[in-house]
Amino acid sequence: MPTSSASTTDSAKSSSNGGVQSLERAFDLLERMADAGGEVGLSELSASSGLPLPTIHRLMRTLVACGYVRQQPNRRYALGPRLIRLGESASRLLGTWARPYLARLVEETGETANMALLDGDEIVYVAQVPSKHSMRMFTEVGRRVLPHSTGVGKALLASFPPEEVRALLSRTGMPAATEKTITTPDGFLAALEEVRLNGYAIDDNEQEVGVRCLAVPVPDSPTAAAISISGPAGRVTDAATDKIVPMLQQVAVELSEALATSTPTA
Repeated sequence: MPTSSASTTDSAKSSSNGGVQSLERAFDLLERMADAGGEVGLSELSASSGLPLPTIHRLMRTLVACGYVRQQPNRRYALGPRLIRLGESASRLLGTWARPYLARLVEETGETANMALLDGDEIVYVAQVPSKHSMRMFTEVGRRVLPHSTGVGKALLASFPPEEVRALLSRTGMPAATEKTITTPDGFLAALEEVRLNGYAIDDNEQEVGVRCLAVPVPDSPTAAAISISGPAGRVTDAATDKIVPMLQQVAVELSEALATSTPTA
C-alpha cells in the first residue's frame, strides 16, 4: 500500500534551520543528560526539553541501540561508552586547531602557551606550544590536574554558580601542591570573584613553586576551554601581566571565532 508524503516520520522531518529534527533532538537530549550529571529519567528529560514522553522514548531507544546511551538497572538512562571515543577524538582535534593560536602567543609573549578543558571534575591539557627560552615550563598534553591550584581551572570555574563550585571541590578535595595553594572553598570562591572582576585568572606559585600562569576562558567554546601562558615568576611579573593579558584575551576571542566557523587558521 503506497504511503503518503504527509506521513513522513519524525526522523525525516526537517527543522526550521534546514537540519534533521530528530538528530537535533537527540543531540539536545545528550547535552541535557551531560548537564544533569550523565544520568536522568525519561520524565526529567521530558520536563526539561518539553518533548512528549513517546518521542523521547523513541530517541533514547535509538541512542541505546547505537551505544551512545545505556539503560541502568533502575530504568534511568546514562551516557554510554561510545561517547568517550568521540570526546577523545574531538579533544585532540580541538588541540590541533588551537596550536597556531598558541604559537602566536609564544611569539608575542615569549612564554609557553597552553590550552585546557574541563573534563568532569578535572582539568585536562589538550595542547601546548613551548617557549623558546632555555628555562621554560612544560606540561604534558593529556595531563590531568585538579582545578583549584591552576590558572586555567580558575578561568573555567569563574562562570559556574558557587554551589556547583563547592560541590566540585567537595568531590575532589583541595590538596596543597605548594604553600601558596588555595585549600579552602571560601578562599577559592574569593579567587573566582577576582577572576570575574579582572577578566583573567592567575596561578601564582600555586601549582609549582617559581611558576606563574595567566589564563582566560575561550568565550562561547563548544566545551569549557581556557588558554594560558606559563613561565618563571621572574619573567611573568606584574608588569608583564599588564602586557600579556590583553594578548591572551584577543587570541581567545579569535580562537572562539575560528571554532564557531570551523575554519581555523593554519
